[in-house]
Amino acid sequence: MKTDDTTKPDDATDATVLFTVEGHTGVITLNRPRALNALTHPMVLRITEALTAWEQDPAVTQVLLRGAGERGLCAGGDIRAIHDDAKAGGNASIDFWRDEYRLNARIAGYPKPYVALMDGIVMGGGVGLSAHGGVRIVTERSRVAMPETGIGFVPDVGGTHLLARAPGLLGTHLALTGAAVGAADALLCGLADHFVPAGLLPELTADLADAPVARVLSRHAGNPPPPGELAAHRGWIDHCYAADTVEEIVERLLAVGEPAAKETAETILTKSPTSLKVTLEAVRRARESGTLEAALAREFRVSSHVLRSPDLIEGIRAQVVDKDRTPRWRPATLPEVDRAAVERCFTPLGEGRELTFAATGGARA
Repeated sequence: MKTDDTTKPDDATDATVLFTVEGHTGVITLNRPRALNALTHPMVLRITEALTAWEQDPAVTQVLLRGAGERGLCAGGDIRAIHDDAKAGGNASIDFWRDEYRLNARIAGYPKPYVALMDGIVMGGGVGLSAHGGVRIVTERSRVAMPETGIGFVPDVGGTHLLARAPGLLGTHLALTGAAVGAADALLCGLADHFVPAGLLPELTADLADAPVARVLSRHAGNPPPPGELAAHRGWIDHCYAADTVEEIVERLLAVGEPAAKETAETILTKSPTSLKVTLEAVRRARESGTLEAALAREFRVSSHVLRSPDLIEGIRAQVVDKDRTPRWRPATLPEVDRAAVERCFTPLGEGRELTFAATGGARA
């Protein structure tokens, strides 16, 4: 049985995200394939509304998230809109993040199986919609990343929580470099749970209409993914990223004598110096604090401060708007970023402005 648009908000003409019920599975389809299913505020609100309705519907026993098109689940938030808002000095991005981060926590604590097909590109906000779910499926086409330091931003949507819990210091490596990983490395880092070949996803999706996800996975999962890269580099990654500062991390990467480490240092040095230092601090604080909600509240505070920084506007301009790939960071080098500038990104926002969560919507630790 398939019923279209079973959960329609007031703006039922919005086709950027679609909702169907197939058998006993509520299906969410991100439907902006030309924009790599980039996430907007209305999409966040509609997904939240659908999850609320399905949680209370006994006929819906599990939820499936997928992306339209062949390129990926979701490339992240609509950063052009964030660029325009930051440039105008607006607050639309803050309102978006508040609802987005609450949705991330809602997904993590959802009482019914939440299955995410992390096929193709899954970045930024796409990670937030998928990697907090209970059942996370990657394919040989998956490319999972938190690439925020390249646009003058900092990993958010609970990304610092996820990366802080990766084995060793792999998460710190991914946070600073913004590197995209394939299926094997996503599994290694705890960003995914199961590998299923992309060609089997239509059959898997069809099977979910009539069977619980555990039974469906027993039919389709189990084969190993293509080999990853990170496991072979754990030695120098754990050594180099154990340094106290980003400058020292770069020094170790250049001195360790591994070509891959040298390339990594060169990659890091192309990122926003301020974002790098704030990101390192955010991941380390996430490692110390236990819950996803604590990380999201901290990320909301950081995001709100960074929205007013020159590097966010410049980074998006260089990578997405003008696409000249030559951002002019301010300050331009790591030594020029002082400790006070980093600490300011973590300062309280003031009464009534912090991110809070409903008592019933707790997220997993």
